[in-house]
Amino acid sequence: MIKVLIVDDSHTTMEYLKYLLDSDDDIMIVGIAEDGIEAVDLANKKSPDLILMDINMPRMNGFQATQIIMENNPVPIIIMSSIHDTKETEVVFKAMESGALNFVNKPRGIDHPDHEQDYEELLQNVKILSEVKVVRRRKSKPRAAGKSVLAQNSHGIKTMERSKKINMIVIGASAGGPPVLQKILSKLPENFPVPILVVQHISKGFIDGLIKWIGASISCEVHLADQGDKLLPGYVYFAPDDYHMGVGNSGRIILSRAKPERNSRPSISFLFRSAAEQHGQATAGILLTGMGKDGADGLKILKDKGAVTIVQDKESSMIHGMAGEAINLKAAMYELSPESIADMLIHLVYNKI
Repeated sequence: MIKVLIVDDSHTTMEYLKYLLDSDDDIMIVGIAEDGIEAVDLANKKSPDLILMDINMPRMNGFQATQIIMENNPVPIIIMSSIHDTKETEVVFKAMESGALNFVNKPRGIDHPDHEQDYEELLQNVKILSEVKVVRRRKSKPRAAGKSVLAQNSHGIKTMERSKKINMIVIGASAGGPPVLQKILSKLPENFPVPILVVQHISKGFIDGLIKWIGASISCEVHLADQGDKLLPGYVYFAPDDYHMGVGNSGRIILSRAKPERNSRPSISFLFRSAAEQHGQATAGILLTGMGKDGADGLKILKDKGAVTIVQDKESSMIHGMAGEAINLKAAMYELSPESIADMLIHLVYNKI
């Protein structure tokens, strides 16, 4: 039985969430809070397995409550929001920096066309993320292990680089991905000489906020991809909502409304396959934390084409689903922490450690 604490200042939303969650025999609601102050108190008293946290509330908002809970009594937290104003969604990503595991749209009413999708996304997140082991959020210390992994593997990379230089980086991420992407991209130097294409599985309406949040902390230019965009060095392109993103033979971005793959559009594997076809061994493909299997078979295609393939290691992954599947398929050449992934990309592009 999964014990859930609901935090929301709207009585209508709260009652609707209770109705949805009570319909599942595996979930038990152990408390209801109307603001962040009550959430902090009930998190201590009720010992929930997971907290559904509204972001905008009186007295104390969801971001502030998440900070306090993760610093003192860590619990898996999912942020809920129905506001997609870019400035407002930035607060959602700050909550993830503080330790929230994921974010979802507040489920819309039964008459809404996306109701079933919202409900399934909510249940999937509650059931999977309630099992994630969270820790107190303190200032992170530099990881020595990542550097040693890079050093151990550097010989193979140098040999490969002599035959083909990397001229494109493609990245896929799902649950837990935004803070990892921020960590990797923020380490890349100014005037980074290759384009980076990213597919991040994300609830509809949040991609613009993600781009603004990441763009504020990295040297590269960050953009929402558009049909026909010319791929420029030092630019990071994110796939837009509900479109597959790929690479065309003219060095431009292609967007597609082809059917979803593994229930995902955009699909990570769609991006990886197109990069393999157009750039082959001149590509570095990276698969990060996330639920499901999207991207694993695409990473295998990249590896078979001679590309460098990297997955996030299990220790640093919130959910090791996609990366673990890639390992099972023998698609990954390297398993690295986010810090070491950034170091590896710098090494690949600049031919140095």
